[in-house]
Amino acid sequence: MSLDKATVAKVAHLARIRVPEGELDHLAGQLNGLLGWVEQLREVDTDGVEPMTSVVAQTLRRRADAVADGGYPDRVVANAPDGAEHFFAVPKVVE
Repeated sequence: MSLDKATVAKVAHLARIRVPEGELDHLAGQLNGLLGWVEQLREVDTDGVEPMTSVVAQTLRRRADAVADGGYPDRVVANAPDGAEHFFAVPKVVE
């Protein structure tokens, strides 16, 4: 894929980037170079290569996925301006 001057101007307009008319040819050359690198990367055979999240092998610490109420409702509503029966009481806003 090759970008021409008009396509670069359109991309710059969509990205809300002001590019002077004299810079469009230079920018088109740079973007075509980047697209060339992407095309080279597409040629690399990645079959059988597992995706990585990091270059360092790490395992995540896991915890049991269990639903719990916390076991301390009094502490949860302790700082509430108006708590009633372990719930946050709020003023009525719609009548």
